[in-house]
Amino acid sequence: MKKTENQILVIFGASGDLTARKLVPALFNLFLARQLPENFVVLGASRSDMTDKQFRDKVVLESKYLKHRLEDLKENYIAKFSNQFFYEDLGGDYDTSYNRLRKRIEDLKNKYHTSGNIIYYLSTPPTLYQTIAKNLAEAGLNAQENGWKRLIVEKPFGYSLKTAKVLNSGLQQYFEEHQIYRIDHYLGKETVQNLLVTRFANSIFEPLWNRNYINHVEITNAESVGVEKRGGYYDKSGALRDMFQNHLLQIVSLIVMEPPISDAPEDIRNEKVKALKSLRIMSDDKTLHDQTIRAQYMASTIDGEKVKGYREEDGVDPDSTTETYAAIKFFVDNWRWRDVPFYVRTAKRMPTKVTEVVIHFKTPHHQIFQDAGMNSKDNKLVIRIQPDEGVLIKFGVKVPGQGFKVERANLDFYYSSLAQTHVMEAYERLLLDAMQGDATLYARADEVEAAWEFVDPILEYWKRGDAVRMYGYAAGVWGPENADDLIEGIGFWRNPGPNLTDDPGFCVIC
Repeated sequence: MKKTENQILVIFGASGDLTARKLVPALFNLFLARQLPENFVVLGASRSDMTDKQFRDKVVLESKYLKHRLEDLKENYIAKFSNQFFYEDLGGDYDTSYNRLRKRIEDLKNKYHTSGNIIYYLSTPPTLYQTIAKNLAEAGLNAQENGWKRLIVEKPFGYSLKTAKVLNSGLQQYFEEHQIYRIDHYLGKETVQNLLVTRFANSIFEPLWNRNYINHVEITNAESVGVEKRGGYYDKSGALRDMFQNHLLQIVSLIVMEPPISDAPEDIRNEKVKALKSLRIMSDDKTLHDQTIRAQYMASTIDGEKVKGYREEDGVDPDSTTETYAAIKFFVDNWRWRDVPFYVRTAKRMPTKVTEVVIHFKTPHHQIFQDAGMNSKDNKLVIRIQPDEGVLIKFGVKVPGQGFKVERANLDFYYSSLAQTHVMEAYERLLLDAMQGDATLYARADEVEAAWEFVDPILEYWKRGDAVRMYGYAAGVWGPENADDLIEGIGFWRNPGPNLTDDPGFCVIC
């Protein structure tokens, strides 16, 4: 296990929801697992007027996100954790002198011996990233002469390729690229990381991981909820920006990438960038029309309860053309994946919440066991990212009795079956990695820009294309009726259930 050096974690925007909901519970889990450094403090910084005690009450002692976790612990143990939290009021604006913040950091460093190592976590809107970075630099808080300095920024990282480049250059004026950690919580999931191990640690998979044996690759990200209270934000973003450009293209890069020369962070990230740059960019209107589908969920009744349509949600324009469903077919221009179609979809108001990768293998070239249904029974490797996390292999077995009737059987593994194994939450893993300087699961500047290079033409076409359609689908079903038209040959998506081994076609709508 890597050693975690003494350090300070400074959270900008600490009075916001993310700190109490995700960051502090992640730190609490690391505290319980004794993975925090011996000398460690958290300094919250935002525009709210709070004392240290009020901050500790808000994010630890009276936090609804920790309430049940604290009930069975001794008071002195809880106090040991909460006493590591401090707060600094920045005043009415983030664009101000950080000299007072610097003095507070110096005082905490001297008192708690944190060795000058600092992580700055920007839990703020992206519009403030460059402002905060500039003010940190002007106060000398980016200098690494006395301990390292790292900067973590949240998504969305850009609204387009142009804005992503502006954000990157804005941060790189004040921090070196190796100091910048762009967080994508999807990469913190064990099952996403398991894509690398499944491929590169198993000789039964890697030799088959190419166009000679794989027919197509399918990725589904489905959420059963609508936009909830995020209507105002979501209507300016949409499914393609919110999920596909970052989370799902990260998964794509892990599937597509070539074997890295080692497991060193930069070796892995170099191959991920190459993978993203090998995606065939769709530039002509016909390709964009034929290989992309967008849609919005419409009012429906689920389990006897009436559900609003997207355009009826709070904060959403009644004439909105923002997609809540996006399905993309694309190809990868390299030897390994030439002519293998990739199908990726993401949507809200689906029948169930699920994210999975399905590798569809080609059927044997010579079929000696003839069966009318064999085309729909291809060998599959299903990697379930959430829920019911695990891996499923679907392969052919003989049905007992006369003849050679073939049916598909399941060979499965579940993370839940690992006894006495603690599976880290995404933020828990990512925070610990940043504390230890491991950037493997963080996006690099060129990685972000490569993803936007692929997505930008789709968004531009959807905005200006003459033949672009916004389809509708009833809340609670698997997207618009024409979604299956995207799939070549087999002709339909695998519609998974909440459990890994559910047969496709599962639906909970009444």
